[in-house]
Amino acid sequence: MFEGLKLNKDLVEYQNQRLKKKVNDLTEDQRRDYYNLLAPALKDHDTYAVLNYVLVAGLHHFYLGKILRGSINLVILITGISLILFTKYVFVGTLLIVFILITELLALFRSQVIVMNHNNQLSEEILESISKD
Repeated sequence: MFEGLKLNKDLVEYQNQRLKKKVNDLTEDQRRDYYNLLAPALKDHDTYAVLNYVLVAGLHHFYLGKILRGSINLVILITGISLILFTKYVFVGTLLIVFILITELLALFRSQVIVMNHNNQLSEEILESISKD
């Protein structure tokens, strides 16, 4: 839930540099295959941040392929709004929405590290698949 807080920026950047060195060690054909697979799958931290900022409903999680987490955010947000609009549990609904806003605000401030970590994991998977071939 608090992925942005758990990630160490220095460690993520170190992993990124380590992956770049691994890519440089590939043969020319392997490197071409790597970039052909990686380029369309890379995610942009600005897009992630905009989706988070504009639409707190969890769409930024869908952008990174985290369907379950995005769905949970969306359900909690819709539940909170429904409680406020259609029941007498306005306080509970407000608490749910405030909870989502706080957790997603943390993710917004750490969007660059979150997306870099996601791209590192993706890069690692592609490197493993190319090395097996």
